[in-house]
Amino acid sequence: MPNLLRQEIAATAQTIVVKVGTRVLTHADGRLNEERIANLAEDISAAYDSGHRVVLVSSGAVGAGMSLLGLKQRPTDLAKLQAVAAVGQTNLIETYDRTFCKHGRRAAQVLLTADDISHRTRYLNVRNTLLSVLEFRAVPIINENDTVAVDELMTTFGDNDRLAALVTNLLRASLLIILSDVEGLYDGDPREPGSQVIPTVERLNDSVRALVRDRATGLSKGGMASKLEAARIVTTAGENVIIASGRHLQVLRRLLAGEELGTLFLAQGKSVSPWKRWIGFSARPHGALVLDAGAVRAVAEQGRSLLAIGVVSTEGNFVKGDAVSLRDQQGREIARGLTNYAAAEIQRVQGLPSNRIAQVLGHCPYEEVIHRDNLALVGGD
Repeated sequence: MPNLLRQEIAATAQTIVVKVGTRVLTHADGRLNEERIANLAEDISAAYDSGHRVVLVSSGAVGAGMSLLGLKQRPTDLAKLQAVAAVGQTNLIETYDRTFCKHGRRAAQVLLTADDISHRTRYLNVRNTLLSVLEFRAVPIINENDTVAVDELMTTFGDNDRLAALVTNLLRASLLIILSDVEGLYDGDPREPGSQVIPTVERLNDSVRALVRDRATGLSKGGMASKLEAARIVTTAGENVIIASGRHLQVLRRLLAGEELGTLFLAQGKSVSPWKRWIGFSARPHGALVLDAGAVRAVAEQGRSLLAIGVVSTEGNFVKGDAVSLRDQQGREIARGLTNYAAAEIQRVQGLPSNRIAQVLGHCPYEEVIHRDNLALVGGD
């Protein structure tokens, strides 16, 4: 039976980002599962026909390359990994395009690196390109550019989860659907028979994150941990996330009909502006400012600017206009912002009232270290 809340969320989602993982797209031996890709293409085409715009973030390039090259094991050498991804990506996008053509659509390949999202001008260029692809009623197929992305490729899990969250924010899409090889977030160890999928998470806090544990070590697993981080990014920006199994037949169609599959993570507060989404989640911090308790309250609870008097210490060598992380004295990140002063200047005036800045620096172009219009909360309890 459809869930009314889920029906409303799906019905009002004009743009939807769907992320599909490697294990959903491949057989156990690593070969692409073309039947599943065909089912996904049919679901996405049906979503378009019902008035939605869908952007697909797809893993699978390395797995496809391994199959084409006859490899039994994933290479550990970085250059070989990148070569395998290059071979596999062509097969992956060709398979998508062939299946979408059956429904009168084309697939558009978009390969991104972290710098494309972090750099403001490139960020806007990516956004404009994706919107133009959607205007042509084609389906953007986004993947990390594994042939040049070094750090991302070395990580087994989580790369495309975060990428999907950043693309969701970039497009201001109101719904992110992560299709995985698990049914959703469980209230206990998924391997235990008594554990059940949590249908709805109203607030993604530490108690929810504590559910993701490795039984042997007590450490968070990469798979679900990275999906919860993606959910945090999107819900903090005021949008909704669903994590569900991509192995169910017509899963996307069923989710958009409001069926209670997987786990729904509800948006936290109002939708955040595109400018603050970029500051809070896409711009790469070049340093950090540690704040006292009063400044933390002013920024996090009262929506005020950051003043020099509230800064306890400075980390990194940043310049005016750079993005910096704002942390409390326990090391928890509470916000990010664009600084009005370089690190060396802040070190000279930190802890001082604003009327002392000119006396110390010889000039005072700004009363605020970071103006509230250039501050974005990053969430997390």
